[in-house]
Amino acid sequence: MFKPSLSLVRPAVTVHEFSDPTAADAGIESIEQDAVQLQSKPLRVRRIVVRLGAATVIFHSVNLRVRSHTRVLEGQLAYVTFGPQASGTANGVPVGPGTMLAAEPGSQARFVVDAGWESITVLLPPQALRAHLAARRRGRELRRPRGVEALHVNPQGARALFERGKLLVETAAGRPALFNDCERERATAQVELIETLLATLGGARDFQPSRSDRTRQARSLLVKNAEDYALSHVGEPLYVTDLCQAAAVSERTLEYAFKEVLQLTPVAYLLRLRLHRVRQTLRAATPGSTTVSAEALNWGFWHFGEFSRAYKACFGELPSATLRGPRAQPPRQAPDPGVMPKKPDPMLLA
Repeated sequence: MFKPSLSLVRPAVTVHEFSDPTAADAGIESIEQDAVQLQSKPLRVRRIVVRLGAATVIFHSVNLRVRSHTRVLEGQLAYVTFGPQASGTANGVPVGPGTMLAAEPGSQARFVVDAGWESITVLLPPQALRAHLAARRRGRELRRPRGVEALHVNPQGARALFERGKLLVETAAGRPALFNDCERERATAQVELIETLLATLGGARDFQPSRSDRTRQARSLLVKNAEDYALSHVGEPLYVTDLCQAAAVSERTLEYAFKEVLQLTPVAYLLRLRLHRVRQTLRAATPGSTTVSAEALNWGFWHFGEFSRAYKACFGELPSATLRGPRAQPPRQAPDPGVMPKKPDPMLLA
């Protein structure tokens, strides 16, 4: 029987509350996550991770519109359900209450989520599901997802899975010792969770996209390709026309895709994306290993004054404060930096 042991150095329950989008990947295993905050307001993210043994349950909530790239690591299947106020897309497909995603190991989903988002992710090795079925003499083999799939499931079943998962993580967050110190509690919770998951998946069917769904997916892919192109040309002057040529679309088509998917222009989003990359580098730097000017230039910012103003508008502090270390004060609400300056820098995609 598949019986992985819980790591002795990692507790069964961890709770993370953070306001820095560049910290999205901290403190989690089994998935990799990268996030870009799409609104210039104080961000609040809550993440609860409960490790039950073979299964891991992750709760996410966020108060602002965010774009994230989430990759499931090898050896894990992922199943995601969504809270009653959740609204967003995954790879361009609308997701929300009563819907479900399934993802194979190594796959990546591009989420754009709105304020009020809540989700429950259940991560399981495929062999753990097979062992669970075999131990109960249930020979039915679940079809493994291909990539990231939206599933047609019973809405009540999807809600039941979300509610059970949220009750589990809230109980664990309120009484972590119950899970950290008691293998029996973890094993019981895992069995109940897998049974709820299997019941939800029992009648699942592949998602059949409508014409509007396919259009939205195509625009989401266009945004991804533009984003990838921008990140592969770090430090170079970058113009909207470059992105249009790379994607073989008109400027109007590109702008329409960005506004529909992200509610930002290409200029505003790709500026914000590079600001996030600078912040990640500054936060990870060791004392004396780099300077703000060097990292700004590395990411294509040529006018340091405009860079510093845009950085502070996005994160509530100057880049020099990020390089020195953690903030003493929480970030202040600031106006959105997504408006083009009067004399745009090439980096700002004029």
